[in-house]
Amino acid sequence: MGSGVYGSIAIVCAMRIGLIAVDGCFGSAVASVIDIVRVADGARGDVDPRIDPIELAILGPKRTVTTTASMTLSVDHPLSESAEFDVVVVPALGTLTAAATNDALQSRDVRSVIASLGRLDDATTRIAAACTGVFAVAETGRMDHRRATTSWFLGPEFLKRYPTVALDLDTMVVVDGNLVTAGAAFAHIDLALSLVRSISPDLAQHVAKLLIIDERPSQAAFVAYEHLRHEDPIVVEFERFVRARLDEPFNVAFVAQSLGTSRRTLERRVRAALNLTPLGFVQRLRIERARHLSATTDLTSAQAEGGRVAWLALVPGCVHVVSFVVMGVLCGVFCPALHGLLGDDRVRRESSHGEHGHEDQPVQAQPCRCLHLSS
Repeated sequence: MGSGVYGSIAIVCAMRIGLIAVDGCFGSAVASVIDIVRVADGARGDVDPRIDPIELAILGPKRTVTTTASMTLSVDHPLSESAEFDVVVVPALGTLTAAATNDALQSRDVRSVIASLGRLDDATTRIAAACTGVFAVAETGRMDHRRATTSWFLGPEFLKRYPTVALDLDTMVVVDGNLVTAGAAFAHIDLALSLVRSISPDLAQHVAKLLIIDERPSQAAFVAYEHLRHEDPIVVEFERFVRARLDEPFNVAFVAQSLGTSRRTLERRVRAALNLTPLGFVQRLRIERARHLSATTDLTSAQAEGGRVAWLALVPGCVHVVSFVVMGVLCGVFCPALHGLLGDDRVRRESSHGEHGHEDQPVQAQPCRCLHLSS
């Protein structure tokens, strides 16, 4: 809890949020944080009159900044006053590639942001960041040996620059002590809601309803793995090999031998490049393929493909078809195919290492708990 001063009147605030903005920052990212926080402040009386005001101010290296959307923002406080806020938010830098992000991190304005973040006291100020803004926080060293997330498509570059950070690209918002990080672009919405939730869960739920914001606990549904850039030749060959055999049982030792490397080397290189195990990567590719089928075929034709769709759903090692719902895949497309393949309403996938070294094991049925209404 902090305090704000308006004129000569001091006001106790539930939270003072300083939102950093620099030229070229992602316009919708800044706007979404501003709107969510200000809606929360306006609605707090309707939820609980005891909630104190929520203050949001713009911090920056100059008096005005212009975002990628050509939106001009007046800066309320210089970066030197960042320590006066309970939370300092670092939004996306407005870059979409590793090269552009690295260039932005070397710019004068962003270097001043990094320097100001480095001076903050962990005991009094939380730092929240999303998308490429997480890179700026990582530059301070505050994320070393701590959990964080960032833009899924920049995961390999992030791991290369900051190898000691425990990167979690699946989770939309990661909280580790006084650090809060969120995923790509519109994950700023989730970041802002998480800040409101730390004040009042009921207020955050009310704001989400007012603004029609769905709960999105994971980035996984949005990851397109062909956009994860990496330069490791073994990983490139591994990806080509498994993409051509997604409908076949997966055996990491066999794949490693086929690529002329050892299982341990393959596992280590895939983990370093993609932050996934080889089996985990194959699972994601299969889910990606299944999502593509659901998006490019109507329900009837998807059901007609029956075995193909169902096999893609079963072989990944997903614990249950409900995982596909979490991943954003339409349950109504896959369940009819799965149920038709098994001949009943029981679907479950058990993933384990069999005695012959196969990661994909036969289906064992348990009652379906799919999140849709059967007709």
